[in-house]
Formats: sequence, structure tokens, C-alpha cells
Amino acid sequence: MSERKPIECWLSDMDGVLVREGIPVPGAKEFINRLKETGRRFLVLTNNSIYTPRDLHVRLRNTGLDVPPEAIYTSALATADFLNTQRPKGSAYVIGEAGLTTALHEIGYVLTDISPDYVILGETRSYSLGAITRAIRLVDAGARFIATNPDATGPSPEGIQPACGAVAALITKATGVEPYFVGKPNPLMMRSALNKVEGHSESTAMIGDRMDTDIVSGMEAGLETILVLTGITGRTEVDRFPFQPNRIVNSVADLVDVV
Repeated sequence: MSERKPIECWLSDMDGVLVREGIPVPGAKEFINRLKETGRRFLVLTNNSIYTPRDLHVRLRNTGLDVPPEAIYTSALATADFLNTQRPKGSAYVIGEAGLTTALHEIGYVLTDISPDYVILGETRSYSLGAITRAIRLVDAGARFIATNPDATGPSPEGIQPACGAVAALITKATGVEPYFVGKPNPLMMRSALNKVEGHSESTAMIGDRMDTDIVSGMEAGLETILVLTGITGRTEVDRFPFQPNRIVNSVADLVDVV
């Protein structure tokens, strides 16, 4: 295996890497500050399509992490970037919240339930059976089916709750139409993020806490992959996967000195 180039750009997952249950991971503040002090180009990535980058900037700032809005890249933004290359100025029926609808408005999309080009499924705090039924009928009538991410469940104070992937499966079961998932583990999101930071795969690292999304998508995009043990995947689970990260560290605190 050829030796990789020094890391010039950093991509990082958010939940489980920088914050966990709304609390900063130890070392996260120092890591973000170090990135800014050294002038390294970086993006914080999230499959969550509910919030806009400005929303997430404020939420992170309230935890003590100062991540500029322009350094946050969501699956909603990745979806909008993808659609802007596929069918500019199109139309869509959307199930989602401000993060997704704002991203689509900003690329000139019309949001409608009358013969849309696409049905786009994102996350929402409460899925409406009426909205899902309308989506099923539109997909059945020929609308192209896009989903922001394949995450089947999400956390809540009461326990897990169905997320985008689970609702997408419901629509697929009713229509026989599979969605195109834009977010992780699709390496498309990584390549779009690389374009945002004007980085190259040979000199960019992806930090994540999940082998099945962050690490596999980073690997498939040709990035250096770093697994942190502050989130979903534990050290004993890593060997179960047919692919491995380039590095495993306890937390981003272990990366401050290498930025």
C-alpha cells in the first residue's frame, strides 16, 4: 500500500465525534480551535436534514463549539447539490423540515404536490401519514424518488424512533420503487464535500464514529479514514467488518496534535 500524503483537509461527522447527546466530546473544542488556528480547510458532515447550517451553528455554539455555518454540510445540502446537477430548476414534493426545504429553495426548486419531478424524503420530527400517502401516490404516478439518507432510526429521549430510511422502506413497499439515497454511506456526499473544501482525496481525512456509514463512505471516496470510539462503533466491533479504518483513536482529542 502506498504511503498517503500529509492531511491538508479534514471532514468530520458531527454526532458521536464532536458531540454526543448534545454534550461536546472531550477534546472537541480544542480540535475545532486547532483547525481554525492552523487554517486547515474542514467540513462537519451530518446525515441530519432537519436543520440548516445556521441552525446547527447556533446549536453547536450553545454547547461551546464554534463551527462556522459555511463549515457545516448536511445531507439536505448534498441532496440539493445533486439535484442541481441532475435537473436544475425542477420541482419536488418534500417531506422534511427547514434544512431540506431551504436548501431546495436556494437552488430554485419549486415545492409542489402537483406532478413534481421528484418526491424527496428527509427527516422530520413527526411523520404525517397523510404526507406519506401523498408521496406514495406521486411515486406510483412516476415521480422520481430521492431520500436524504438511509438511517433507519434516530434517537429520542424515549428511545429510538423511525427515521428517513425506515419511512423510505414503507414507500418502497407500497410502490416497488427504491429511492436514491444521497447521504452517507453514499460516497457522493464525500465527493461533494471534497469539492466544497477544494480538497483532494489523497490528502483529506474523514473522521467518523460509525463503520457502516462514515468509514465505508470515506474509504470508497479514497480518503484517509479515522474511527473515533466516542460514538456507535466500539473497538471490539471493528474486526467484524470486511473493511478497516486507516486509524482508530479514542477521541478527536488524540488528533489535536496532528492537525
